[in-house]
Amino acid sequence: MDLHRAEQIINSDVFVNVHYHGIPVYIQKVNEDKAQIFPLDAMNQEQEVDLKGLNETGPIFI
Repeated sequence: MDLHRAEQIINSDVFVNVHYHGIPVYIQKVNEDKAQIFPLDAMNQEQEVDLKGLNETGPIFI
């Protein structure tokens, strides 16, 4: 995922499905090439990951 799209998702009023290597995640913040995320099923497990590993998937839920 590129930085611009990740920023759009963070600032969106709608929920966008994002996965990190197949795991559904929430993006908290991003910088040049990294993102702070947490798995949706383990919200206390915040991680810093490469933006390249994030993929937008499926429909957008409102």
